[in-house]
Amino acid sequence: MKVKILGSGCSNCAKLEKVVRQAIDDLGIVADVEKVQDVAGIISYGVMSTPALVIDEQVKLVGKVPNRVRMVEILKEALPQ
Repeated sequence: MKVKILGSGCSNCAKLEKVVRQAIDDLGIVADVEKVQDVAGIISYGVMSTPALVIDEQVKLVGKVPNRVRMVEILKEALPQ
C-alpha cells in the first residue's frame, strides 16, 4: 500500500501523518508513507485544501484529520480484497 500525505507541513498535516502511522501500526500492515509538500504535486491530485490523504493514487480525504478509529476504517477499505 502506498500512502501519501499532501500538505505544506502545517500542524494538521503533522496530525494526519501521526494518525496514519498509528492506524498502519494498529492494522499491522506494510505501507509506504510519503509526504508531498510541493504545491504542484498537491495540485496534480486536484486537491485545493490540505491536509489530504491519497492511498494507492486515490484521494481519500481532503481538508480534515479523522480520528484513529476512522483512519483504520479508511485503510481497511483501501486494502486489496
